[in-house]
Amino acid sequence: MIVRGREAWTGRVFLVLLMVATIVPFVSLFLTALHPSGTYPAGLDWPSDPQWGNFLTAFNAAHMGELLTSSALIVLGVVPISLLVATMAGFAIGHLKMAGRRVVFLAFVLGLTLPFESIITPLYYQIRDMGLLNTRWAIILPLVGLFMPFGVFWMRAHFVTVPGEISEAAHIDGATSWQQFWRIQVPLAMPAISSLAILLFLWTWNQFLLAIVLVDDPTQRTMAGALGAFQGQWGTDIPLLCAGSLLVLTPTFVVFLIFQRRFAAALLQGSLKG
Repeated sequence: MIVRGREAWTGRVFLVLLMVATIVPFVSLFLTALHPSGTYPAGLDWPSDPQWGNFLTAFNAAHMGELLTSSALIVLGVVPISLLVATMAGFAIGHLKMAGRRVVFLAFVLGLTLPFESIITPLYYQIRDMGLLNTRWAIILPLVGLFMPFGVFWMRAHFVTVPGEISEAAHIDGATSWQQFWRIQVPLAMPAISSLAILLFLWTWNQFLLAIVLVDDPTQRTMAGALGAFQGQWGTDIPLLCAGSLLVLTPTFVVFLIFQRRFAAALLQGSLKG
């Protein structure tokens, strides 16, 4: 009992320290954003005259309205396509007795080891030859492909645990594989699909490298990618730069708060199945 009590307290202390280490940088970012523009705040110092207008100034200076629209369009292009293809591929590899499924799955697993940085140069020339440079498609199409290995791996992990008796019963009732997929498997996979959608949204919204390399116009990038141009313009104004960073982080923070229970439930479901 004493050992268990010590382990419990050790775990709690570790979680508190981890929480503090996570929250303090955001608190520092927020406090710095409230200082007068052009100053250089030091540490966690609450300003005597908080400049809440810095957020509005950063919003207007970075053209956040246009960036929100651009990021939303990119997300709407990446997430639905990635979810559809990954779910269909995961179903075929994990549940159907598809010929060569192990080789195909191994190829997707190897794709997980491919970093963005290693393909950015050939990707640039390929996108240029396709005539898609400086368009949102230059971000959407590569992200769909780059997210596919993880998406297929994630959905395959769900479909491989679905009892085969469900499909056998549906087949006896005359359902085709396509009908089984849409009417039976997809509804059962909604926890895995929704959690994957959250991850894809966060990764797409925060995509930085592809946005700054393949798109010159900041208003055609994601919000994270446009932050590079904002930093180049206001890099010496630390409070405005912090205010702009918080504005970029806010949408992902809100989405995570709204869907955190669904995401945690999906992860717990996966661990119980495993």
